[in-house]
Amino acid sequence: METNFTSSLAHVLTHEAGFQDDPRDSGNKLPDGRKGCTNLGVTQAVWEAYVGHKVSTADMKALTPDKVAPFYKHKYWDAVHANDLPSGIDYLTFDFAINAGAGRAIKMLQVIVGVDADGAIGPKTLAAIKAQDSKKLINKYTEAKEVFYRAIPSFNIYGRGWLARTSAVDATAKTLIG
Repeated sequence: METNFTSSLAHVLTHEAGFQDDPRDSGNKLPDGRKGCTNLGVTQAVWEAYVGHKVSTADMKALTPDKVAPFYKHKYWDAVHANDLPSGIDYLTFDFAINAGAGRAIKMLQVIVGVDADGAIGPKTLAAIKAQDSKKLINKYTEAKEVFYRAIPSFNIYGRGWLARTSAVDATAKTLIG
Protein backbone atom coordinates (compact mmCIF):
# COMPACT_ATOMS: atom_id res chain seq x y z
CA MET A 1 0.00 0.00 0.00
CA GLU A 2 1.17 3.48 -0.82
CA THR A 3 0.83 4.69 2.74
CA ASN A 4 3.16 1.97 4.01
CA PHE A 5 6.45 3.08 2.43
CA THR A 6 7.63 5.31 5.27
CA SER A 7 6.94 2.76 7.99
CA SER A 8 8.33 -0.08 5.86
CA LEU A 9 11.54 1.84 5.28
CA ALA A 10 11.83 2.52 9.01
CA HIS A 11 11.53 -1.22 9.66
CA VAL A 12 14.12 -1.98 6.98
CA LEU A 13 16.57 0.52 8.44
CA THR A 14 16.41 -1.19 11.83
CA HIS A 15 18.03 -4.16 10.07
CA GLU A 16 20.21 -2.19 7.67
CA ALA A 17 21.52 0.41 10.11
CA GLY A 18 25.18 1.24 10.30
CA PHE A 19 28.33 1.43 8.27
CA GLN A 20 30.35 -1.67 7.46
CA ASP A 21 33.26 -2.47 5.17
CA ASP A 22 33.63 -6.21 5.79
CA PRO A 23 35.79 -7.54 2.92
CA ARG A 24 33.97 -10.90 3.13
CA ASP A 25 30.74 -9.18 2.08
CA SER A 26 30.41 -9.48 -1.70
CA GLY A 27 28.45 -6.21 -1.69
CA ASN A 28 31.63 -4.42 -0.68
CA LYS A 29 33.52 -5.34 -3.84
CA LEU A 30 33.48 -2.60 -6.46
CA PRO A 31 33.68 -3.56 -10.16
CA ASP A 32 36.80 -1.45 -10.72
CA GLY A 33 38.74 -3.15 -7.91
CA ARG A 34 38.37 -0.44 -5.27
CA LYS A 35 37.52 -1.51 -1.75
CA GLY A 36 33.86 -0.75 -1.14
CA CYS A 37 31.57 -0.35 1.83
CA THR A 38 27.92 -0.33 2.83
CA ASN A 39 25.90 2.11 4.91
CA LEU A 40 22.21 1.94 5.79
CA GLY A 41 22.05 -1.20 3.65
CA VAL A 42 23.22 0.64 0.53
CA THR A 43 26.34 -0.75 -1.09
CA GLN A 44 28.82 1.69 -2.53
CA ALA A 45 28.55 0.19 -6.03
CA VAL A 46 24.76 0.51 -6.05
CA TRP A 47 24.88 4.04 -4.63
CA GLU A 48 27.42 5.09 -7.28
CA ALA A 49 25.13 3.73 -10.00
CA TYR A 50 22.20 5.60 -8.48
CA VAL A 51 23.98 8.98 -8.16
CA GLY A 52 25.87 8.57 -11.43
CA HIS A 53 29.44 9.04 -10.17
CA LYS A 54 32.06 7.55 -7.87
CA VAL A 55 31.75 8.29 -4.16
CA SER A 56 34.24 8.03 -1.32
CA THR A 57 34.07 6.11 1.91
CA ALA A 58 33.43 9.46 3.64
CA ASP A 59 30.47 10.06 1.30
CA MET A 60 29.09 6.64 2.21
CA LYS A 61 29.54 7.30 5.92
CA ALA A 62 27.60 10.56 5.48
CA LEU A 63 24.46 8.82 4.17
CA THR A 64 21.35 9.45 6.23
CA PRO A 65 17.89 7.87 6.19
CA ASP A 66 16.55 10.98 4.43
CA LYS A 67 19.23 10.73 1.72
CA VAL A 68 18.60 7.04 1.03
CA ALA A 69 14.78 7.12 1.20
CA PRO A 70 14.29 8.16 -2.47
CA PHE A 71 16.80 5.49 -3.51
CA TYR A 72 14.95 2.77 -1.60
CA LYS A 73 11.59 3.96 -2.93
CA HIS A 74 12.70 3.96 -6.55
CA LYS A 75 14.98 0.92 -6.62
CA TYR A 76 12.96 -1.46 -4.44
CA TRP A 77 9.51 -0.23 -3.32
CA ASP A 78 8.42 0.94 -6.75
CA ALA A 79 10.23 -1.92 -8.51
CA VAL A 80 8.13 -4.53 -6.69
CA HIS A 81 4.94 -2.47 -7.13
CA ALA A 82 4.53 -2.40 -3.37
CA ASN A 83 1.84 0.29 -3.62
CA ASP A 84 -0.35 -2.33 -5.32
CA LEU A 85 0.32 -5.12 -2.83
CA PRO A 86 -1.74 -5.85 0.28
CA SER A 87 -0.48 -4.42 3.55
CA GLY A 88 2.13 -6.72 5.05
CA ILE A 89 2.90 -8.35 1.71
CA ASP A 90 4.22 -4.98 0.53
CA TYR A 91 6.77 -4.76 3.35
CA LEU A 92 7.73 -8.44 3.09
CA THR A 93 8.43 -8.19 -0.65
CA PHE A 94 10.19 -4.81 -0.34
CA ASP A 95 12.51 -6.13 2.36
CA PHE A 96 13.46 -9.23 0.36
CA ALA A 97 14.02 -7.15 -2.78
CA ILE A 98 16.64 -5.18 -0.88
CA ASN A 99 18.54 -8.35 -0.03
CA ALA A 100 18.00 -10.39 -3.16
CA GLY A 101 16.89 -8.03 -5.93
CA ALA A 102 13.47 -6.92 -7.05
CA GLY A 103 13.20 -9.53 -9.80
CA ARG A 104 13.94 -12.40 -7.45
CA ALA A 105 11.53 -11.04 -4.82
CA ILE A 106 8.74 -10.81 -7.39
CA LYS A 107 9.46 -14.23 -8.90
CA MET A 108 9.43 -15.86 -5.48
CA LEU A 109 6.05 -14.26 -4.77
CA GLN A 110 4.74 -15.43 -8.15
CA VAL A 111 5.86 -19.02 -7.58
CA ILE A 112 4.15 -19.05 -4.19
CA VAL A 113 0.83 -17.78 -5.58
CA GLY A 114 0.98 -20.10 -8.60
CA VAL A 115 1.40 -17.77 -11.56
CA ASP A 116 4.12 -17.63 -14.22
CA ALA A 117 7.30 -16.37 -12.58
CA ASP A 118 8.18 -13.70 -15.12
CA GLY A 119 9.35 -11.09 -12.60
CA ALA A 120 6.63 -8.61 -13.55
CA ILE A 121 3.73 -7.64 -11.32
CA GLY A 122 0.68 -7.46 -13.54
CA PRO A 123 -3.06 -8.03 -13.22
CA LYS A 124 -2.79 -11.84 -13.01
CA THR A 125 -0.14 -11.71 -10.31
CA LEU A 126 -2.05 -9.09 -8.33
CA ALA A 127 -5.28 -11.08 -8.55
CA ALA A 128 -3.50 -14.24 -7.39
CA ILE A 129 -1.87 -12.40 -4.48
CA LYS A 130 -5.12 -10.78 -3.38
CA ALA A 131 -6.90 -14.16 -3.51
CA GLN A 132 -4.51 -15.55 -0.89
CA ASP A 133 -4.87 -15.42 2.87
CA SER A 134 -2.18 -12.86 3.74
CA LYS A 135 -0.94 -14.65 6.85
CA LYS A 136 -0.53 -17.95 4.98
CA LEU A 137 1.18 -16.13 2.12
CA ILE A 138 3.61 -14.48 4.54
CA ASN A 139 4.37 -17.91 6.06
CA LYS A 140 5.09 -19.44 2.65
CA TYR A 141 7.21 -16.48 1.57
CA THR A 142 9.22 -16.63 4.80
CA GLU A 143 9.86 -20.35 4.32
CA ALA A 144 11.02 -19.75 0.74
CA LYS A 145 13.35 -16.96 1.89
CA GLU A 146 14.92 -19.28 4.46
CA VAL A 147 15.57 -21.90 1.77
CA PHE A 148 17.10 -19.20 -0.45
CA TYR A 149 19.43 -17.91 2.28
CA ARG A 150 20.56 -21.39 3.32
CA ALA A 151 21.71 -22.03 -0.27
CA ILE A 152 24.03 -19.01 -0.37
CA PRO A 153 27.71 -20.00 -0.01
CA SER A 154 28.34 -17.33 2.65
CA PHE A 155 25.49 -18.63 4.82
CA ASN A 156 28.03 -19.89 7.37
CA ILE A 157 29.22 -16.28 7.83
CA TYR A 158 25.98 -14.29 7.65
CA GLY A 159 23.25 -16.91 7.95
CA ARG A 160 22.30 -16.34 11.58
CA GLY A 161 21.71 -12.67 10.85
CA TRP A 162 19.74 -13.39 7.68
CA LEU A 163 17.49 -15.85 9.49
CA ALA A 164 17.00 -13.50 12.44
CA ARG A 165 16.00 -10.74 10.02
CA THR A 166 13.70 -13.12 8.16
CA SER A 167 11.94 -14.00 11.41
CA ALA A 168 11.62 -10.35 12.45
CA VAL A 169 10.29 -9.32 9.03
CA ASP A 170 7.77 -12.17 9.15
CA ALA A 171 6.50 -11.01 12.55
CA THR A 172 6.30 -7.36 11.49
CA ALA A 173 4.59 -8.18 8.18
CA LYS A 174 1.88 -10.07 10.06
CA THR A 175 1.19 -7.01 12.25
CA LEU A 176 0.65 -4.93 9.10
CA ILE A 177 -2.06 -7.14 7.61
CA GLY A 178 -5.04 -4.91 6.95
